[in-house]
Amino acid sequence: MLAAASCAARRGGHLRARAYVWVRLCDRVLLAAVSCSIADAAALVVGFGYAAWRADTRLQRVLPVAFENRNIELTGFVRGLPMQGADSTRFLFEVESNDAALPDFPRVVQLSWIAVDGSRRGPAAVPPPALWAGQRWTLVARLKRPHGNANFRGRDAEVALLARNIRATGYVSMPGAARRLPTDARGFALTIDRWRARLRGRVLTALDGAAHQGIVVALATGAQDTVSDADWALLRATGTSHLVAISGLHIGFVAGLAALLSGGLWRRLRWRGLPAPLIVSAQKAAAAGAAVFAAFYAALAGFNVPAQRSMWMLCFVALAVLSGRRPASSLVLAWALALVLLADPWAVTAAGFWLSFCAVAAILFAIASRGRQASVGFAEEFAVPQDDEGSSSKESGDEGDAQSRRHIRDRLGDVIGRIRARSLAWLRHRFRRIGRGIASSARVQYAITIGLAPLTAYWFFQIPLLGPLANAFAIPWISFLVTPTVLAAVLLPAPLDVFAYRAAHSLLVPMFDALAHLSGPAWTLWRLPQPDGFALAAAAFGVIWALAPRGWPLRFAAPLTWLPLALPVSHAPPAGTFRVTALDIGQGSSIVIETTHHTLLFDAGPGPESTHAGERLVVPYLFAHGLFTLDTLMISHSDSDHSGGAPAVLASIRVRQFVASLRPREALWKTAQDHDSALLRCVAGQRWQWDGVVFDVLWPQAGPLSAKPNATSCVLKVTSAAGRSALLTADIEADVERELLRPGQREPAWLQADVLIVPHHGSKTSSTEPFLDAVKPRVAVFQVGYRNRFNHPHPTVFERFRLRHIELSRSDEDGAARMDVSAEVSIERFRQTHAR
Repeated sequence: MLAAASCAARRGGHLRARAYVWVRLCDRVLLAAVSCSIADAAALVVGFGYAAWRADTRLQRVLPVAFENRNIELTGFVRGLPMQGADSTRFLFEVESNDAALPDFPRVVQLSWIAVDGSRRGPAAVPPPALWAGQRWTLVARLKRPHGNANFRGRDAEVALLARNIRATGYVSMPGAARRLPTDARGFALTIDRWRARLRGRVLTALDGAAHQGIVVALATGAQDTVSDADWALLRATGTSHLVAISGLHIGFVAGLAALLSGGLWRRLRWRGLPAPLIVSAQKAAAAGAAVFAAFYAALAGFNVPAQRSMWMLCFVALAVLSGRRPASSLVLAWALALVLLADPWAVTAAGFWLSFCAVAAILFAIASRGRQASVGFAEEFAVPQDDEGSSSKESGDEGDAQSRRHIRDRLGDVIGRIRARSLAWLRHRFRRIGRGIASSARVQYAITIGLAPLTAYWFFQIPLLGPLANAFAIPWISFLVTPTVLAAVLLPAPLDVFAYRAAHSLLVPMFDALAHLSGPAWTLWRLPQPDGFALAAAAFGVIWALAPRGWPLRFAAPLTWLPLALPVSHAPPAGTFRVTALDIGQGSSIVIETTHHTLLFDAGPGPESTHAGERLVVPYLFAHGLFTLDTLMISHSDSDHSGGAPAVLASIRVRQFVASLRPREALWKTAQDHDSALLRCVAGQRWQWDGVVFDVLWPQAGPLSAKPNATSCVLKVTSAAGRSALLTADIEADVERELLRPGQREPAWLQADVLIVPHHGSKTSSTEPFLDAVKPRVAVFQVGYRNRFNHPHPTVFERFRLRHIELSRSDEDGAARMDVSAEVSIERFRQTHAR
């Protein structure tokens, strides 16, 4: 019993000691967690306070509403890199004074200088002057407060303007009164901008009219405004658009080259007879040279976010080398993140910020997850067993000639065997190094592809399935052939630089041919709707899970977290109901009508002749909502603010049927036919039904289209199973409204509708009182541009609607409007439900 009691006491002592250890360990973990939580909370408070202070300072400079669209004389200088078009130049103007004497006038405004017709020299347009950074001007401009198109799941253009500190936009209203001042502004940033402008001019001159000249300009100066739409489409489809921007790939190459040259030059320098490496090591000199050249190349790129990230990482590594330290890669990335956000808190609103940092983070995480493997040294690879007897043993002098010859043959065979063994070992070593390099590159491509796929789906609504294969040859091609040639052209004087620029362009041609061949099949591009917050968070968790170290539990189940991203929940309206979305596209019209399984697009907004709304707003909206096929594209008439975006829609989205009220000679018929769309002219009396929803065409009448386009606009009525309806009237005016009201064989209530898309944007020539009394709308939507030059909607017409107690929505104030029509009608205004 004593022995048992003693054993129990010892066991109790062990248990108490073990419990004490666990309690202390839990205390330390809890203390560390509390400390980290306090540090994280403090960092969050400091970061939010800093960003709020910066935002408050920037938002204080605002253009008063009373001074919008008024002539204001401004004095200041040109900033940045002006973008020169065929008939206009867009540039940033830093305001030093204004004749309105406003104290908090916007410091930076974005202006357009449009070519004007010469009054005395005939109809030829007078182009804007050549603008350079630093030029001082006094000019008269009309300005508007920052305003962007506001659509569901669309880009926030107003935040982009705020991030660039652009607090007003407008145009030079009196070009003849503009005068250049004799003194130019000076500064480091302006000097860099002038140099970039000269480089761009030299490239465009050397490659005048070349197919890929915009790519060479982008690699030389970081300016992407001259890249053609065809090149952009091909690069996005193959996942290689990052190659155009001067980013970490290019800056890393330049830094490596600079380190090699700096180190080699430093080893050959002497100071008062003393070799320079004895004063400062060549490694430190190479690190300093790499950091300096990285900063210079980032400045040449305009300090975009990927360039900033690469520059700060290289500078931090160089500082660590100079101080004799070796920081962890994650610490280097964290410092680069902090410095980028310190310089520009609005960087988080840019796609390049997330793509750049997440790509590096995915690579580092994948490398850390794999861990370090013991590598076989070169000497071990080449080791050859030695003879037991040793190489210095000598044969006795009394052996015969036969034995001596036999010994020579043995020695010769031994030497040949050693050479063969060393050759085989060298080949095995080279093949293993090549194999390890290929495996390492494949792991990096896998990490980048997996890590960036959710972000690519969120920002661009697609995942290029052949992206890894395209990048496998495009990255080395650009890095080791094109970029060095462009850099050589930048450093060469004229006219030698012309040959280098042309050589760089010649190298781009086979690469783009290969990319075009890869992107041919439609399956190479996986289209996805924009994921919501839950799908994005689940996919991000799946990325971490998939890149986790080997042995992590249930790694094979990581793809399951991507199901919300790959198979999103349908938000289509129920059967017998429909949804009408009047997009905010500025001065123009584009309406999306959705039923349970079908989609109709009524008009496509302005095209390249105006604001590129079809390509810039309509197509991204359809992609973001998973509408990759249109059952019908209906173009009401030929006015460019309704039909200009149709070619972009036809080129990007499959259109089963193209219905329009266009004359036979209009080019859109041929464009739609080339894209395999069935053609049908819009004529009154056409009727069809989708998912219990009835579509009726009310105008124009059959016959030749001889009147002006507005008078032959398509008028479409959509009616739900419950009898609620929407009326889309395009640009009809009072004469057509009277024709629609003329007594005929139809029932008296055939024009009644609960939702009315206001005719002709609310102009004074439409929306007559008899027409409104016949329609009796409950909701009316005005599709108008912000501060448009037509003054739409006309105040009298708007008051006519308001006096009838109709619920109104204006795209210039409310953004996009979405109406769900079932037994009742509900309306959602974007700027109200998504207010900041």
